[in-house]
Amino acid sequence: MTGAVQVLLVEDNEADVLLVEEALVDFQPAVQLRVTRGGEEALEHLRACAAQPALIPRFVLLDANMPRMNAVELLTELRRDPHLVTLPVVVYSSSSSPLDARRVYQVGANAYVAKPVSLDDFMQVLRSTLRFWCSTVPVAMDSGDGEEHQSGHSVRLSSS
Repeated sequence: MTGAVQVLLVEDNEADVLLVEEALVDFQPAVQLRVTRGGEEALEHLRACAAQPALIPRFVLLDANMPRMNAVELLTELRRDPHLVTLPVVVYSSSSSPLDARRVYQVGANAYVAKPVSLDDFMQVLRSTLRFWCSTVPVAMDSGDGEEHQSGHSVRLSSS
């Protein structure tokens, strides 16, 4: 059994989900990817995980533009939640506008990554982003029980 870094991908575009999954093939360290299809589903999932901090992902890859609850709205909710306030969130977008980046930084994003147009460049940026965030020290999460717990670790039971 190998330890896997838990990552939450919040993405409504199936093609982008497939690209992230492709970037993770043979990626080290091993990543256990959980996908939610929008901000509301992500918020519900993360709040459910807050009771068991070992289930909280090491970090979140968040698409900036989603229907119903976009990145700014989701980040606003996460930063209000005492159990999720320190959860690292990397926002990625097709926009390279400094104003768009500023909006998500103002509500607590840890990084803003503009998606390159070229598929090869996108894969390289994605792998670099994953490599960096997988190498950071996990944040101690407050589960509300008065103790801090380390987030983002799991045990991979199978290769599927």
